[in-house]
Amino acid sequence: MKNILHLKAPGNWMNDPNGFIYYQGRYHLFYQCFPYAPMWGTMHWGHAVSEDLVHWEHLDIALFPTKSYDCNGAFSGSALEKDGRLQLYYSAVRYLAMNEENIHIAPEDRYETCQAMVTSEDGVHFDNWNGKKQIIPVLRDDRIADAAHTRDPKVWYENGNYYMILGSTVREEKGRAVFFQSRDAEYWEYAAQYRHEGFGRILECPDLFRLGDGYAFVGSAMYVEEAEKGYEHHAFAAMAEFDPETCTMEITSKLQYVDYGMDLYAPQTNVDREGRRVLIGWIRMPEAVKEEGKKDWIGMMSLPRVIEAVDGHIYFRVHPEVEKYFTKEKEDKGHLDGENPCRIKATLEEGACLDIGGYRIRVEDGYVKTDRSMVFCGTKGCAAVCSTPERPKHCSLDIFIEPNLIEIFINEGEYVISNVVYGLGNRISGYVEHVYTG
Repeated sequence: MKNILHLKAPGNWMNDPNGFIYYQGRYHLFYQCFPYAPMWGTMHWGHAVSEDLVHWEHLDIALFPTKSYDCNGAFSGSALEKDGRLQLYYSAVRYLAMNEENIHIAPEDRYETCQAMVTSEDGVHFDNWNGKKQIIPVLRDDRIADAAHTRDPKVWYENGNYYMILGSTVREEKGRAVFFQSRDAEYWEYAAQYRHEGFGRILECPDLFRLGDGYAFVGSAMYVEEAEKGYEHHAFAAMAEFDPETCTMEITSKLQYVDYGMDLYAPQTNVDREGRRVLIGWIRMPEAVKEEGKKDWIGMMSLPRVIEAVDGHIYFRVHPEVEKYFTKEKEDKGHLDGENPCRIKATLEEGACLDIGGYRIRVEDGYVKTDRSMVFCGTKGCAAVCSTPERPKHCSLDIFIEPNLIEIFINEGEYVISNVVYGLGNRISGYVEHVYTG
């Protein structure tokens, strides 16, 4: 199965991106999946590859439960190239009790988590039976981490050392990041931890990387008390300081949401073939998509976004490969082809509104706002109206449209608003400068 622009669940369920890496001439993107129904269940790792971050091909399931320590799920993690081989690091979950009616759910949310790895010689074949290894056992000292909620290892190499950052919690009251380090990427030692009020009650999917002359931190905070209306869990980004010698970290800028549409979660970054830092995130969907002749599916990935910092603000820009894909300008600007991805470029002044088949974008009191109430199922927990957090100095829009997703890059990535939609129409009304098709 092949996808263009957005990697979508090949039927059934998809969530977090995992193991995002450029390896042996191709981009590999693994992802959390439940391959048996369009709902969350025992986690496996799906696998897709691409030569350009635009055209994706699904491969076989890469990871699935086989061990006592991962019998209830191979949760999120990352990838590392070492000595020409591809190493996957993941969180392994074991339930502490059994639900007799549904083995895919942990009774009273009681489970424990350790960290494991598996190595592949070619990045395609993974030995789930004999190739797995537990590398960090369940952490039962709550001064260091939480036995259940310590997960999502992001591993990287820097200055002759290997580093791992994990998301965790302090008694499910305050999120924390936990650092380990290693000389060989296999035997790990605890190094340090960092807590921040913006980490919510549990931190997930932490990602720390060099950006410009410093570092940036991306994470996903659960139960954010000051969150916008809608989901309780949100992905954020900030500039940071990090000392590789001591593994001490400090957030140095205001936290900003990765995406103000509030549907994007659990993003992961990677360096592309040109050395740019690129982010892809999971787009949460409240209901499955039903298409004739296809399996029902739920979950997709965002467009790849290049991360840059400008005056302490983190920009998420359209990747050059996506720019390259949209080369043909469409003459009939009043209509869209509902089957193919489309790109619109527009500029909105105060009070103006752009209507895309019932999805509305407007500028109100200087804020860019979106309203999907006419093309959305209105499920509880998902915001219908979204907005930029501040008044942009101007308002140039770069809009990417598919039947179930609209992504709006404002002022070349100063802010991004991505919204899931259902039943999108095919007529544009309002001022449009350019419409491009793939």
